[in-house]
Amino acid sequence: MGKQVVGVFEPGSQHWVGDGFPVRNLFPSNGVGDRINPFLMLDYAGPADFPPSDQPRGVGEHPHRGFETVTIVYQGAVAHRDSTGSAGVIEPGDVQWMTAAAGIVHEEMHEREFTRRGGTLEMVQLWVNLPKAHKQGPPGYQGIVAAQIPAVELGGGSRARIIAGDWNGTRGPARTFTPINVFDLRLAASSRVAIPLPHGHAAAVVLLRGGVSVSSSQLAGEAKVALLSTEGESIDIAALTESTLVVLSGEPIDEPVASLGPFVMNTQEELRQAVQDYRSGRMGRLS
Repeated sequence: MGKQVVGVFEPGSQHWVGDGFPVRNLFPSNGVGDRINPFLMLDYAGPADFPPSDQPRGVGEHPHRGFETVTIVYQGAVAHRDSTGSAGVIEPGDVQWMTAAAGIVHEEMHEREFTRRGGTLEMVQLWVNLPKAHKQGPPGYQGIVAAQIPAVELGGGSRARIIAGDWNGTRGPARTFTPINVFDLRLAASSRVAIPLPHGHAAAVVLLRGGVSVSSSQLAGEAKVALLSTEGESIDIAALTESTLVVLSGEPIDEPVASLGPFVMNTQEELRQAVQDYRSGRMGRLS
């Protein structure tokens, strides 16, 4: 039996993150809430054109605790550095998988050469919850370049990149703390694909741009989310036009969630402690 579409959602808000990332929030601002647990948030930045500049745009020093951020760049380039000493540039096709865990401070800016020449920025950032046992673990960073991400060829010019999890034996390079799948799909017009997704996983199809039919529902344009049932072991998608999609599934984390801005913990007391730890410098600083 296949998974069914249980709801189709538009972005719940549009806003700027810093001065470099105009985003449409695809959840949780639209009422999806914990129906996509263990995923917490997804922002779609751009596509947006930026003129040449000598001053990098972006979002400056800020903290995170208790979850992971996953950044996938489609166009443009983003430079990252954090309080663990990690730094790098995320180019088109690359993925940055950052585990905040007990606490990390970082910044995300337009890469200097991209800033100098200007151009189009397009990316998504996904927040993935951590189970209680790992929320106070050591922070970490996985810089995954495009060449490290295996692709499943789907015929007719369509393909799926397996960032995390498993697609019929093709495994993604990302190390995760709970079972999740993150698939990046480019579908040619008139193509059809059956996507394997485990029974019991919360799941969603995220249309970034294009037009597709998912089960009996149609998504067209930009920035749409089809929430799927936990029952079923696959989802059938037909591309009506050339389309770019992100498909997510994950085993729900059956624990309380308490969140405050960049902190996601299990209790209000843990949130108060996170604020105190950041203000006192226990999460580190950028040098």
